[in-house]
Amino acid sequence: MRELGDDPADRIVGEDRPKLGGGTRRAILRRTWKHLGIAIVLFAALYYPVGSLMIQNIDDDPDYRIEPVDLPAGGSYVVATVAGLLDREVNAHWWTPNDPCFLPSAALDNMPNFQLGVLEATNRLTIEMVDQLGRVRGSSAADEDLKEARSRLSISGTKWTWNPSVSLMPTTPAESEYRAAIRNLRNYNIRLAAGSAVFDRRVDNLQVTIERFATDMGAASQAIDDHVRNYSGGWWFDFQVDDEFYRVKGKSYAYYLMLRDLGRDFDSILAERNLTRTWTEMLAVMRSLAVLDPLIVQNGSPDGLILPNHLTSQGFYLLRARTKLKEISSILQK
Repeated sequence: MRELGDDPADRIVGEDRPKLGGGTRRAILRRTWKHLGIAIVLFAALYYPVGSLMIQNIDDDPDYRIEPVDLPAGGSYVVATVAGLLDREVNAHWWTPNDPCFLPSAALDNMPNFQLGVLEATNRLTIEMVDQLGRVRGSSAADEDLKEARSRLSISGTKWTWNPSVSLMPTTPAESEYRAAIRNLRNYNIRLAAGSAVFDRRVDNLQVTIERFATDMGAASQAIDDHVRNYSGGWWFDFQVDDEFYRVKGKSYAYYLMLRDLGRDFDSILAERNLTRTWTEMLAVMRSLAVLDPLIVQNGSPDGLILPNHLTSQGFYLLRARTKLKEISSILQK
């Protein structure tokens, strides 16, 4: 009988196991670091373009309307629309103007400028609400909810949670302020429906409000004119033209929605002054302005044959809308 261990195959000796020499270990480490480096490079190459494309959403739907549940009976259409529009940009989408460099949305520029334009227009409405529409003939106390909303919407849209140039301590980011403003606007509408807040539907209030809207739109047309004068001339690589275009687009889009629903709040006055048709024509121009959406925004010479200038096209509709607003304002003053 063969005893265990007689056959060399039965013996397991420690020194018979294969050993990795120093050169082999170094080769494995080099391969590991190489693969890791390739993975990091691929991740970095895809992180910003893919991430930003997933976040990018320039929502210029001209048919946007608030849900009935967001408008209490007796509330203001325009206030509800502003609250809903801000809620959509801050919560349903992604507030991008203040995103830090380590987020993929920091690579975006069109969406942030569109959102900043929306913010500028909605803030203008809260100013008018505090100064005119939300009090009785401007002599009563300003509504507290409206004051809070105006204050919070005046916060810069680029404010992030930390700015070491201002303070080493963290601060409240812009979107948190806007969420609070949304709550203020909705609470105002609830109180308005209950009869404990004021929305003064007078002719002079409407006239002053659209005059100030028109003035703000005039400032936007001046910004367009300045950019065309200083940067146009057939250059393909104007990296600021799309910023200007989308900021004006965002502002115009918000004004279109606000004017549409301001007309619903003041429908009886428009009918009384025979302005329904003129108001509808103004909205048609505003809608055309709001939905302008070239594939590539270019800043060619205004009289160029091949290279277009999209800012001049935008400026044309902007001035047409402003002219209509001035016409309406003139009729309301009579």
